[in-house]
Amino acid sequence: MSRRAVRLLATAVAAVTTAAVVPATAAEAAGATPAKSATRVNSAAGDPFYTYTGSTPLASYTPGTVLKQRTLQYHVLGLPTPVQAIQLLYRTVDAQGRPAAGVTSVVRSLTGDSSKAVSYQSFYDSLDPADSPSRAIAGDVTLGGVIPNAESLLMVPLLLQGYSLIIPDTEGQTADFAAGPEYGETTLDSIRAASRAGGTTVNSTTRVGLMGYSGGAIATDWAAALAPTYAPEVNRRLVGFAEGGVLVDPAHNLKYVDGSLVWSGVIPMALIGVARSYGLDLQPYLSSYGQQVFNDLQHTSIVGALGRYPGLTWKKMAKPQYANPDSVPAFVNAVNRINLGSAGTPTIPGYIGQGDGGVFEGTFSNVTGIGTGDGVMVAGDVRALARQYCATGNHAIDYQQFDLLSHVGTAVPWAPLAIAWLDARFAGLQAPSDCGSIAAGNSLAQEVTTG
Repeated sequence: MSRRAVRLLATAVAAVTTAAVVPATAAEAAGATPAKSATRVNSAAGDPFYTYTGSTPLASYTPGTVLKQRTLQYHVLGLPTPVQAIQLLYRTVDAQGRPAAGVTSVVRSLTGDSSKAVSYQSFYDSLDPADSPSRAIAGDVTLGGVIPNAESLLMVPLLLQGYSLIIPDTEGQTADFAAGPEYGETTLDSIRAASRAGGTTVNSTTRVGLMGYSGGAIATDWAAALAPTYAPEVNRRLVGFAEGGVLVDPAHNLKYVDGSLVWSGVIPMALIGVARSYGLDLQPYLSSYGQQVFNDLQHTSIVGALGRYPGLTWKKMAKPQYANPDSVPAFVNAVNRINLGSAGTPTIPGYIGQGDGGVFEGTFSNVTGIGTGDGVMVAGDVRALARQYCATGNHAIDYQQFDLLSHVGTAVPWAPLAIAWLDARFAGLQAPSDCGSIAAGNSLAQEVTTG
């Protein structure tokens, strides 16, 4: 990638990350409720494309089977562009392994090159299915959908380099926020579907790179970790995974953001996501205030939650007898299932970028055994995961820590570096390795129920 391209992309990333944060702040300043969605151009909720209506049971189809297909104009902020997108309804699974219908969007290579594609996992981070990338691409406009709309800027350099793009709705159609295994399986089945559909310039021999930041990194890492067993035929085509701002051990993250100024709204979002994904009822453990927050955020996005509850803590949300989240068995079981430290090791090269300047986003926590991070993600957990990959046989791990950058700030240098790293993998260059020089991290052992 040229220096000019890197500068342009860095500018785009700055615009994207600013767009992801400013709307919520502006809404609050105006006295609005940031969790409410803006008016949508099209009614995604009533779009029949998203519903499987076939007479054959969904379970009868293999994962990645295309159920529906349509071609439409790629929209940005509700406005059509000259670029076309192919959207697919396909068979996948939910967080509990049950058959489900997922949606992905494919943008064909502008050069017609069928040899390379990037699966880009969005950081749309929402509890509302209306905020998903496919709905933004189809022309719907929501407050939470500002993220996938703004992320379109990140895809321009990839398209200009001749890549096809695969953009899955990683959270599924019920917006199972933070359900890592589901994110990964949905992503892998999306690649399967894109390879089977007609006219996508993606086929069974197309090499694929995985890319995602923050919520997109959840999908990226879980896809890379699950691919050898869940989708070995896809794994053979993967050239590498590039991710940044990585969620590793959610139990640590909840303790890290506890009481923070900006990111504490992630606490109830994660609780809702975990409860929804695994069919849990956490309300009996919540205080009256906790239940109020829990109910208020049922359909919000990260845009609506950022800065909404400054200083919010688990203790404020829980009944006194559950002041320690590990005293809730259902919670412990759920967070252990989405701990990347318990997943397999990817067999493909990886580039991992992580910030450690969380104080610049109002997170001052430095709890023993957890340490510091970028404001929402724990740097020690990410280092531990990278070291674990190295120790378990994957020596092609490139780890970079941005000590003075926060979560939003790290995205700016990370994106052009990630694309350049993927370019090198597609070019067949040897993947760099930082194994042996990554600083020690935290324990990623599973949580144990107390009391």
